[in-house]
Amino acid sequence: MSGDLPLNINIKEARWDQGTFMGRAQHFFMVTDPRNVLLSSKVLEDARVTVENYRLGIVKPGLTEDQLWRAKYIYDSAFHPDTGEKMLLVGRMSAQVPMNMTITGCMLTFYRTTPAVVFWQWVNQSFNAIVNYTNRSGDAAITMNQLGAAYVSATTGAVVTALGLKSLTKHLPAIMGRFVPFAAVAAANCINIPFMRQRELKCGIPVTDAEGKRLGESSKAAQQAIVQVVVSRIGMAVPAMAIPPVIMNALEKKAFMKRFPVLNAPVQALFVCYTPLVFATPLCCALFPQKSSMNVSSLEPELQESIRQSNPSITTVYFNKGL
Repeated sequence: MSGDLPLNINIKEARWDQGTFMGRAQHFFMVTDPRNVLLSSKVLEDARVTVENYRLGIVKPGLTEDQLWRAKYIYDSAFHPDTGEKMLLVGRMSAQVPMNMTITGCMLTFYRTTPAVVFWQWVNQSFNAIVNYTNRSGDAAITMNQLGAAYVSATTGAVVTALGLKSLTKHLPAIMGRFVPFAAVAAANCINIPFMRQRELKCGIPVTDAEGKRLGESSKAAQQAIVQVVVSRIGMAVPAMAIPPVIMNALEKKAFMKRFPVLNAPVQALFVCYTPLVFATPLCCALFPQKSSMNVSSLEPELQESIRQSNPSITTVYFNKGL
């Protein structure tokens, strides 16, 4: 070893206790930090080298524990946990706040006409499709045909859902129309995420023991992972999409908003949506552990049998649920 830093720091796991909500929240505040989007390729590459070298027992001279953890969180924010590939910039969780701030502000502003609803729902679901693909669980390859079919199914289903909900609010009070974007996003998440991760449902995702040894692939684990991600994503949308309609409905009656209607979208994006998203993104990611678990008895019968034959003492398996 070249350096004074010990090699027994477990950077495969988070720095904080992932068995508690507060520990997971601290972890995801680091991973989803919007400032990570601004990091250069050189900084990302340096973090990758630092992390991978440390795992091999190579310590850069002068490296401190805080610097190691900083490199680990830069690495986690930009590289896929299963494949190790650098993730698409807009698909990273650190891009959630700036991207969703812009898209949500526009969806909440331009909701009155059908073309506007279709366009912004398509933009939002296209963005979500990228995020869902980028943060999928597992390391199995997906073909361009499979990806294209999943994208078309997900975005079409989401846009149709939005239009259906908009038509239902025509004879309701005006403020109800403001909630169409949130209802559409909530419903669309139930469509988009399973479609974009349908390969996991068909082929399963890797499950491991407590030490990370791969035991097989499970579709049951994939189902649990996707349900948890759907719940988290809907939770993220609540502060930014369910609360702003009430605030903006009051603000638009004020004289300065009537005088400068062009301020509607910027106000929604910067002031009404940004603050909730900064907190909602990491806190909702923290609702469930990233390294999720389930009992062996809940797996497919054939996988249960395989595990019991090779590792009879194992009662719980673990998997990356995705984000």
